[in-house]
Amino acid sequence: EVQLVESGGGLVQPGGSLRLSCAASGFVFRIYAMNWVRQAPGKGLEWVSNIDNRGLTRYIDSVKGRFTISRDNAKNALYLQMNSLKPEDTAVYYCALGGAGSTLGSRGQGTQVTVSS
Repeated sequence: EVQLVESGGGLVQPGGSLRLSCAASGFVFRIYAMNWVRQAPGKGLEWVSNIDNRGLTRYIDSVKGRFTISRDNAKNALYLQMNSLKPEDTAVYYCALGGAGSTLGSRGQGTQVTVSS
């Protein structure tokens, strides 16, 4: 059974940073592409970033240069380093299986990120 557990969210001021983590189990993590997706209040799921099984990364335009996705296959872990956070980044963030642009893959319970002064 696929299990994804996100952590690291919280309340941060605009311009601040957070590092999200995702612990994966129940599947062969190293062979799968992984996504971070988010859901802002009152909105649908939005794809944010992808890393494939070779380490190639992709980002939605609004986070390019601010967010960095990474993975540690030895630890079955996925990360999202978020810098220069903006109020519009406020959302529940999920890690999920899947290719770039997809919001349909299995995902965890999410971690809340709130950017506010």
